[in-house]
Amino acid sequence: MEKNSGLDKLFFELANESRLAVLGELSKEKIKMQEIARRIDVTATEASRQLERLSKALLVQRLPEGTFTLTEFGRLLLQLVTSLEFANKYKTYFSTHDLSKIPVQFQNRMGELAKSELITDTIKILNAGESAYIDMDQYGFGMAEGTIPQNMLSIMDEKIEKGIKLKFIVPEKRYSENTSAGEIKNIEARSLPELPAIIIVTEKTAGICFNQIGGKVDYAGFFGTDCAFLKWTEELFLYYWSKAKNE
Repeated sequence: MEKNSGLDKLFFELANESRLAVLGELSKEKIKMQEIARRIDVTATEASRQLERLSKALLVQRLPEGTFTLTEFGRLLLQLVTSLEFANKYKTYFSTHDLSKIPVQFQNRMGELAKSELITDTIKILNAGESAYIDMDQYGFGMAEGTIPQNMLSIMDEKIEKGIKLKFIVPEKRYSENTSAGEIKNIEARSLPELPAIIIVTEKTAGICFNQIGGKVDYAGFFGTDCAFLKWTEELFLYYWSKAKNE
């Protein structure tokens, strides 16, 4: 990396609560300076000063009608900052869990998980997973090491009769042992040599539990209903689905 790449100056501009608040508000809509001051609870003079600094850093621009908006560079940077904020918020979790097997293009979009909730209680995670499948109306995708719980088999049957699509990815070593999928007609099942995470996705809810460092599953992960989180999780599942073996 070049010595004078300017990253130190860029990080300095971002290392300020008021400037980050300004960027956050401008990510929603174009706003005039006085309205920015009101929203982030600072004086007009302070808002003007922060906007000037962000403009010099090419993160925001003033439009002819007097409103301010993010530049394209600002939008790009804010997406990256959101990922950094999310990772930092859950640094304890990510210091013990392995994301190295998650494709880089998904790691770079971790900010899309920002509105999900971290659940560390195993029972709550399992209940959230069951509730997601019970509430689904269109489709349900899953990637996990275990089999479908016995109490869920009849529910899955009912969902399929209603035309709901079900897809599951299981480990190759358990594929032949996994009789649950075989007990339910029209469930699509594929296998991978190893699973990098547990994934649950429906049109309403999604959840992901990353493996611990060393590969162990501890059933601690993120659940949510936010559109960006649903999209990220579904696209990750479909990525692995495309790589999985169709037995």
